[in-house]
Amino acid sequence: MPFSPWIEIDGEALRHNLRVVRKHAAHSRVMAVIKADAYGHGMLPVAAALAEADGFAVARVDEAARLREAGIDKKILVLSGAHDGQELLQASRLGVELVMHHAAQLTLWAETGLPRPVAVWLKLDTGMNRLGFPAQQAQELLSRLRNLPGVAKVTGILTHLANADHLEDDYTSLQLQRFSRATAALNLPLSIANSAGILGWPSSHEDWVRPGIMLYGASPFSVQVEELRPAMTFGSRLISVNTIQAGEPIGYGGIWQAPESMPVGVVAAGYGDGYPRETPAGTPVLLNNQRVPVVGRVSMDTLMVDLRRQPRAQVGDEVVLWGRGLPAETIAAAVQTIPYTLFCGITPRVQRREREER
Repeated sequence: MPFSPWIEIDGEALRHNLRVVRKHAAHSRVMAVIKADAYGHGMLPVAAALAEADGFAVARVDEAARLREAGIDKKILVLSGAHDGQELLQASRLGVELVMHHAAQLTLWAETGLPRPVAVWLKLDTGMNRLGFPAQQAQELLSRLRNLPGVAKVTGILTHLANADHLEDDYTSLQLQRFSRATAALNLPLSIANSAGILGWPSSHEDWVRPGIMLYGASPFSVQVEELRPAMTFGSRLISVNTIQAGEPIGYGGIWQAPESMPVGVVAAGYGDGYPRETPAGTPVLLNNQRVPVVGRVSMDTLMVDLRRQPRAQVGDEVVLWGRGLPAETIAAAVQTIPYTLFCGITPRVQRREREER
């Protein structure tokens, strides 16, 4: 029985969440976003679980290379494109598609001889003000792209929504209007919707949608989306149970004192594993299917929990830090962050396994 923390990835939950995407965007093809090691879930096992997606999106060329080396021949889109000649040549050899979002990339393409042409998506900036060409330049840019040596074809046009997770915010409507005006006469496949767009903005669905966080079972909004299932369960075990006397401090800095004589459990997981150090007292973990609160300051390798609700808890009992039965959104809200940062923060020393089919 291992006492080290672990994450378990549920392939059926991933497939369920993909079906939720298709339910909400029934007329769109799905580009599953598996960048950043599939948001900390493991890019290769996630790609295998999501084999029914129409394509994959990653952030960088080296992520696309990992997929190709694993034998994945599905459409792959590199969202940040290529930034130097080496990356452009690698993308050409891999047979992946690249986003073009900056004038420097046009120059790079013109100066680099390629072994085979590469398909391109044109990115327009409609208000994110991060990556993308000004939307009003779309027609001119398409003409330039089609005349560039090495461009196989312009596969589509995309943009990215800045505020779609705020359903009451009119900025998304403004972005959609700008994109519509810029692309109305261009007759190319379009892509706008991220997870928040898929769930909250039906008019953003277009030809392709690009789900990310919802595939992993977490909500893009500040509230949980009940129809999604968590794909990651982060867990560990109790490694100690102690009785602490009333008034005694617990953990570094003594920031929490026992209000009475009480049992306290020590869990083998800490910020060295990816559990946030800033987690406040009262944040729940799941012990024997019941929530118990964190107490004291999270350490590098351990955290402590109040066992007054679980007086029979013993060394070896399993503890769920987030996942099945305890949504990551709950922990994210407690530490004033988002599930994305929790998932991506899991460190390499945490053991990883796939959930057995049931």
